[in-house]
Amino acid sequence: MEGTSILLAYTSAIRSPADLWRKISMPIKTNSKIYRLFFLILHGIYLCVLPGCETPPTNVELGNKTGVLHWGNGTEPQSLDPHIATGVPEHHIISALMEGLVLKDSQTLEPTSGIAERWNISEDQLVYTFHLRSDARWSNGDTLNAYDFVWSWWRALQPRLGNLYAYMYFPIKNARAYYNGDVNDFKEVGVKAVDDLTLQVILENPTPYFLQLLDHYSTFPVHQETVEKFGSADERGTRWTYEGNMVSNGPFKLKKWAINQEIVVEKNPQYYDEKGVKLNKIVYYPIENGITEERMFRAGQLHYTNDVPIDKVETYRSTNDPALRIHPYLGTYYYRINTRVPHLKDRRVRRALALTIDRESLTENILKGGQIPAYAMTPPDTKGYFPPNKLEFNPLEARELMALAGYPDGKNFPETEILYNTNEGHRKVAVAIQQMWKIHLNINIRLTNQEWKVYLDSESNGDYEISRAGWIGDYVDPNNFLDMFICGGGNNRTGWCNEDYDKLILQEAPRKKSDQDRFTIFQEAEEILIDEMPVIPIYTYTSKNLVHSSLKNLNPNILNQASYKDLFLSDDLE
Repeated sequence: MEGTSILLAYTSAIRSPADLWRKISMPIKTNSKIYRLFFLILHGIYLCVLPGCETPPTNVELGNKTGVLHWGNGTEPQSLDPHIATGVPEHHIISALMEGLVLKDSQTLEPTSGIAERWNISEDQLVYTFHLRSDARWSNGDTLNAYDFVWSWWRALQPRLGNLYAYMYFPIKNARAYYNGDVNDFKEVGVKAVDDLTLQVILENPTPYFLQLLDHYSTFPVHQETVEKFGSADERGTRWTYEGNMVSNGPFKLKKWAINQEIVVEKNPQYYDEKGVKLNKIVYYPIENGITEERMFRAGQLHYTNDVPIDKVETYRSTNDPALRIHPYLGTYYYRINTRVPHLKDRRVRRALALTIDRESLTENILKGGQIPAYAMTPPDTKGYFPPNKLEFNPLEARELMALAGYPDGKNFPETEILYNTNEGHRKVAVAIQQMWKIHLNINIRLTNQEWKVYLDSESNGDYEISRAGWIGDYVDPNNFLDMFICGGGNNRTGWCNEDYDKLILQEAPRKKSDQDRFTIFQEAEEILIDEMPVIPIYTYTSKNLVHSSLKNLNPNILNQASYKDLFLSDDLE
């Protein structure tokens, strides 16, 4: 009787499928007998606890009728501030809430009009003049104008803010000098509001990928009055992005942020193309456990999963399940090495570690998702660029290098940590590499996993030895994979600095007038990167997702970026 009473009380509070899912996902703090009783009979009695004894609709079924998309987002976002965020989980949400001067075509990835209705480029490719939409509004109804961009870009370049993507602005005249303190007056930076609807940007050098940068969230405008209401412009972690506070300019606005449960965005009635937005809401779920996410998809709780567990890929493939979507992905999975750690300062040690990873075995036997072994940081054929091939699987050379570095057969080499954010796939890769390094170098590796936000903080603070990392292209150009390793670059985080490398990336390449000439410089720079080995490339990504058949207009592209304003749901469940 006691167990039955508790069960009835527990289920009486359930009002929706979402409630049910949350209940069965929570640990039940009672004795094991009641725990077993709950799970044995819950499904049998739940239909009759609800009025009418009818099967309740799933999230997907209900969402298809009401225009609510249920999206697996991988993890809890670190921040929704576009000048602080750095990860893919954050990108998903921010790109629904905010919009920059341009957008990307979801199929071709070519720049299309965003807040800027049109633009002109001077003959020398140095001056961009953007003409803003007269009907662009913030979600609170305020007019959005060119001065909002000037102020927002000024904010993004404040060193105290700690914007890890500040270098995205460096193609702009004097932006790098201002960020480094060599120029003190922001008026000398090449960005100017000519009038309310005209923004002029002057570049240091012709930059063929410049328009692509303007679709990245780090260049999005923020609402000045709201930011300053909750703190100074360069203060991190204020409450301006919280539920009930945030003012944005994208197709959706923030409705709810329940930490570690869900983030809900709803259609923004102030958006200039509000009538073209098909969805009414999007619910983002921070689900780090891939197995849980896959089960939720099968249970009809998600339209889309952030990933597919390694062990499940073959299962879906064997049945030719159309829900499985695997596509090329412009991204590199790699390990960062903290070059400030004494035994990892020696480039011979770093190279030895890289030479003893059997990437072919890893991708074929562990990952099994079409990933490509990576022997350079930049994925091959990025806009026609092919990186130099200066890396291979060579345990013999690796052991020779370790001996020269003072660690023959691994003797006296300190136990070393691999840090990774919580994810079963990351764990399996780390275990495999741990074994490879033990077999080929006779060194001991310990594995440490951390929740996403903690992991990002550890990396940013240099509190790691070797850490798992992934870099997904923000735009389609090899520069995107190489400029983050400049000295002091916000996304470098390795402590590595090479002035010759910086000169090639920041001075020589931008001056070249053709892509082929730029690519020659990039190859020279990438040879330095691979020789010094502050990072160890492991494989080139593929995107792996489960997508419900009712989700339409989700076009595959090599950046795996969705255009949320174009997505819609169909009640056709074929």
